[in-house]
Amino acid sequence: MVLAFGYGYYGYGMFFDPTMILVLIGAVLSIWASGRVQSTFRKYSSVRSRSGMTGAQAAERLLNSQGIYDVTIRPVSGQLTDHYDPRNKTLNLSESVYQSSSVSAIGVAAHECGHAIQDNVGYAPLKLRGAFVPVANLGSSLALPLILIGFFLGGGGSFLVQVGIWMFVLAILFQVITLPVEFNASSRAVALLDQTGILAGEEVGQTRKVLSAAALTYVAAVAASVLQLLRLLILFGGRRDND
Repeated sequence: MVLAFGYGYYGYGMFFDPTMILVLIGAVLSIWASGRVQSTFRKYSSVRSRSGMTGAQAAERLLNSQGIYDVTIRPVSGQLTDHYDPRNKTLNLSESVYQSSSVSAIGVAAHECGHAIQDNVGYAPLKLRGAFVPVANLGSSLALPLILIGFFLGGGGSFLVQVGIWMFVLAILFQVITLPVEFNASSRAVALLDQTGILAGEEVGQTRKVLSAAALTYVAAVAASVLQLLRLLILFGGRRDND
């Protein structure tokens, strides 16, 4: 199979695909961001908050300060598996966050409270993300199969390949929509921790570092997906077979 892109033709098979460099760059970005959040979380996990509150206690106080009493706070297994589920209004905190009184634990718990507050006030980007979930799931599950089937049945310029690329675009759009949701939750968390006095002084800045590092993982994920999309467009976008 001969694939055309750029200013020439490249025959693949046993030869290196130069577009793979885009995938490698995305992988490096993701690994770097993951390592950054892990190291930052560990660093401030050893810093005990002056208030002595655990992540669960801080979460309850933050929610109550916003008049939210219908959210259940519960522990879940795993490391950094914390999340807020708007479907059943549960704030799920990993064991290292639920029971810990570290600056990292309180920051992560507060971030999830930020999502609960978004849900409570009807934050538009959160609603949009929730509505987009089925579309994103469809896109992420169908993109690769359609591209592969289309390529083997009709070549890189086939209709199925083009549909697969658009399915991949839908998945990326969900990641993009997620960015303002995550940034806003962190912003709410830091402000509330300061206002309520749960954290004070340099603790607020330390928590901001933890949440900023966590935000990098979302940015890196978007960058990696965009690079993958660019690769697909280089290989298949608007191309017709020259066999």
